[in-house]
Amino acid sequence: MTSRLFIIIILFCFSVIPVCFSQENDEEKTEEQQNVRKSKSYIDTEDLVVEQAAMDKKPIDPLAPSKAAFYSAILPGLGQAYNKKYWKIPIVYAFIGGGLYFYFDNDREYDRYRDAYKSRLAGYTTDEFYGVVTDDGLVRAQKTLRRNKEISLLVTLGFYVLNIIEANVNAHLMQFNVDDALTVRPHYKINDLNNKGDVGLTLNFKF
Repeated sequence: MTSRLFIIIILFCFSVIPVCFSQENDEEKTEEQQNVRKSKSYIDTEDLVVEQAAMDKKPIDPLAPSKAAFYSAILPGLGQAYNKKYWKIPIVYAFIGGGLYFYFDNDREYDRYRDAYKSRLAGYTTDEFYGVVTDDGLVRAQKTLRRNKEISLLVTLGFYVLNIIEANVNAHLMQFNVDDALTVRPHYKINDLNNKGDVGLTLNFKF
């Protein structure tokens, strides 16, 4: 009787163990299938995002910087308008207009002192500076105002050139590659050999 009971228990164990292993295998397969589905879904979603970004990205125009510079050379601020940076146009005209204002103001004052000096050389004493500014003072004033005129003109030309350079550089930067397919990100990882942290940069490029 005891031997029969022992044989029955052994047969029962051998019949239950495969069922348990079968259930565990089914659970593992189900979990693996779910992970594969999730991974595939993530990859598909990522591919869709990359494709959408590629579709939304504007085509690169290699002549755009040259066009922007050319327009700014023809008319200051026109290159900024071509780049759709309209808020920069008042700044361009403020600097160039300021330089022109000082140039013409110094030119007007220079003419006043020159006319007075010529009047005195002709023997007249009816100029507006008579009794206030000496002849030497008129000569020094003309030299100072002529130098100021030249500086104002150089500054104005400098702002004009900067206006062209800014339009050209901005057109270049607007087409600079900032796609998510090319990224540089910091990373921190524990080194398994010495159990220390490693800090660095990771360069990711997606084809």
